[in-house]
Amino acid sequence: MKNFGISLLTALFIFTSCEKDTLDSNDNQEIELNEVNEDAATFKEIGSITIGGEAAAEISAYDEKTKKLFTVNNSGVNQIDVVDLTDPTNPKKLTAISLSTYNGASNSVATYDGKLAVALESTIDRQGNGKVVVFNTADNSVIKEIVVGALPDMVTFSPDGKFIMSANEGEPNADYTVDPDGSISIIDVMNGYTATTMNFASFESQLASLRTKGFRISKTAKSFAADIEPEYITISADSKTAWVSLQENNGVAKVDLTSKTITAIFGLGYKDFNSTANGIDISDKDGSIVFNPWKVKGMYMPDAIASYAVNGTPYFITANEGDAREYGSYADVKRLAKMTFDPTVFPDAATFKADEKMGRLNLISTEGDTDGDGDLDELISFGARSFTIWNGNTGSLVFDSKNDLDKRSNDLGTYDDGRSDDKGSEPESVVVAKMGDKNILFVGLERTDTVVVYDITNPAAPVYLQSIKTGDAPEGLLFIPASKSPTKRSLLVVSSEGDGVVKIFQPNLK
Repeated sequence: MKNFGISLLTALFIFTSCEKDTLDSNDNQEIELNEVNEDAATFKEIGSITIGGEAAAEISAYDEKTKKLFTVNNSGVNQIDVVDLTDPTNPKKLTAISLSTYNGASNSVATYDGKLAVALESTIDRQGNGKVVVFNTADNSVIKEIVVGALPDMVTFSPDGKFIMSANEGEPNADYTVDPDGSISIIDVMNGYTATTMNFASFESQLASLRTKGFRISKTAKSFAADIEPEYITISADSKTAWVSLQENNGVAKVDLTSKTITAIFGLGYKDFNSTANGIDISDKDGSIVFNPWKVKGMYMPDAIASYAVNGTPYFITANEGDAREYGSYADVKRLAKMTFDPTVFPDAATFKADEKMGRLNLISTEGDTDGDGDLDELISFGARSFTIWNGNTGSLVFDSKNDLDKRSNDLGTYDDGRSDDKGSEPESVVVAKMGDKNILFVGLERTDTVVVYDITNPAAPVYLQSIKTGDAPEGLLFIPASKSPTKRSLLVVSSEGDGVVKIFQPNLK
């Protein structure tokens, strides 16, 4: 009877395993994650690998089929490093994919079902069209080369694998004489990797309305379409909608993947730092770290963007880094102390221009002169020093983390007071993951070498869970769900471009 019982259990296990293999990946992921009862507030480092020096480990992607990690390496080389992640506690470099033959340098990588997509800006003419090159993850052979827009800065697969999207930033050259259109490319994988590249020219007629919502077009812009600079992409779970951050423009574009059209642009407005909840440490020369209210606003200017849905409502989440335009002799960043102020609005300018007050703060020099008389009526700075959750249908603000990221970094002992005059902790990355029945957000802070973790199951009321010390300048966050993980446990992979280190974190079981 004992032998019969063991055989029956074995048969049941085999049947269950086979049945699970027939489920689609989303169903499989949900079952696996529900079976692994993990505590999202307990991520700890379990392994790391140094890829190279500065700029060596900017972005990473994981391939479930081969259990390999593919990491961008621009540290004196032009390649993708391939890492064996079979044992996350002991990752080992296997080989590298040289990119020199493709006349491009990599900015981003993504994987899906044994395919690796690499975004390459042109090394012949940086303002010329770039490429997305797709490789086979098993043997690194080339599947397809696809021409996209200028300077593809981020690439991603849709969740169903039917599309590859690239955000083509289209930055100008050093003297600003050539400024290609910013664009978005949608590559139809099922249709021979056919690419559709779209610019934003059709929205120029909406500029006046967009400006009232905080959308920004440079005063030196060659054209509306040329000034748009797509940065990062997130795609809905049903693979029908994408949201694209337009960082320097302080906006987000909404894209319909089915019709391959840009359907809307959302201006993100301004964040008012003149409240206790939004208070910031504004000077790197005051000898202390104190988060106080100041009569300053920030443009959100998001870098990375993520998305999820709750009860059928889509949301996108932004890492509000902020970014200046600096090309050759042109720059739109200037110290507050060097600016001229409206004496009626700012009668105390002589006082607050001191270095230990607001004088050191970097302002957007082309913003804030609302009446066009040559002096500042508002003080507008780069970024919001926060993450924000927005309604994916309307673009309306649902939740902003206020000054929590800077404060959490300070509590951890990682806050860099030397960046107080610039963008604080500098939120760079955001990733949303499903762990059990919870939606978990990971926020990477480039200047404080920290990842902050929140439960965002209720988008209007996120709950802080944990702060994690990372490598130097974390750029890329990658969540590997338990269903795809080599250990069958959730993993967080953090790629840091400052020191070229990739770190792997894993949570405790409950």
